[in-house]
Amino acid sequence: MFFPGFTLTTIEVPAGRIRLRHNLAASGETRPPLLLLHGNPQTSAMWHRVAPALGERFAVVCPDLRGYGGSFKPPASDDHAAYSKREMARDLVALMEQLGFRRFAIGSHDRGARVAHRLALDFPERVERLAVLDIVPTIEHFERADMAFAMGYYHWFWFAQKHPFPEVLINAAPEAWFTAHTARGASASELFAPEALAEYLAAARDPLVIQGMCEDYRAAATIDLEHDRQSRAKGRKIQCPLLVLWGARGFVGVWYDPLAIWRAYCNAEVTGGPVASGHYIPEEAPEETLRWLKTFFGA
Repeated sequence: MFFPGFTLTTIEVPAGRIRLRHNLAASGETRPPLLLLHGNPQTSAMWHRVAPALGERFAVVCPDLRGYGGSFKPPASDDHAAYSKREMARDLVALMEQLGFRRFAIGSHDRGARVAHRLALDFPERVERLAVLDIVPTIEHFERADMAFAMGYYHWFWFAQKHPFPEVLINAAPEAWFTAHTARGASASELFAPEALAEYLAAARDPLVIQGMCEDYRAAATIDLEHDRQSRAKGRKIQCPLLVLWGARGFVGVWYDPLAIWRAYCNAEVTGGPVASGHYIPEEAPEETLRWLKTFFGA
């Protein structure tokens, strides 16, 4: 089964409607809450190989970020403010509040991890523990950018081009783009489970998803950097224990020393290491991912 024990639904937050998967009890939920945030170009489906096992111990909430999947999609704007990680984080705080959780743990991958980082900075009282998968802080990527980064993460600069240039090109052949972007020459059907791949491709065929994705990257190159520099100038850091994982076959561990970098952004204990996978860690190496997450979150 795909996501056994989970319900697919939508919930209204102040900014719009969020689609999510959850395993919450109908009443009297006693398990500690765990929020899982997906990356690009995916949806909450990316957690299907680990969320059910985590659900044995936790009340697990897997939303689609604004702009992605079945969640609301603000229009493109010149300042990209609607897609700042600050606004995306506010959605999630409101979502968890509506579900009855003021304080929770977060597991996050890729773009979702950038939202989680901002959430931990802006709402430190909400986050008990934070796991980030296959990233270093956005500001570190840009300020350390070199030719290797530009070639390996060329999409950061392509997606951030002025609307609607990248959208037009992607929408001309969305499935071909998705395969080239994710599988990098391999087969997407080998990388992703059929149910997850079907959901990702359906999202890729939606021009509003592609617009939201590009706005996400435009925000990262503009307003998010402003927020990151302001936080750094004020000395604001993550205040909770932090788990940092990266794919051993990916770029992050080759270009950077992830643990050393994250320790400069966190006032609490930072642990972690490489996982025997590429970028899509929870889908490529679910058993190893689960071992790390269960140990860190106390399952």
